[in-house]
Amino acid sequence: MLKVKVRKVGNSLGAILPSEMAARLRVKEGDTLSVTETPDGIQLSTYDPDFDTAMEAFERGRKQYRNALRRLAK
Repeated sequence: MLKVKVRKVGNSLGAILPSEMAARLRVKEGDTLSVTETPDGIQLSTYDPDFDTAMEAFERGRKQYRNALRRLAK
């Protein structure tokens, strides 16, 4: 377990990552992280714009083909 300090950054709060954690995530200052809430807590990972684009396309298709997907799931 690693402790992370939370500090005020403008009107927001920021978590300071230890250098060894940043190295494992392969992130540097200015990079964007993806934060996902899980049943076990919060998961941090590097942000992947291709994944974000794919998820947006999935959401559009899911809405458009909602009835067909329901029938296929039966």
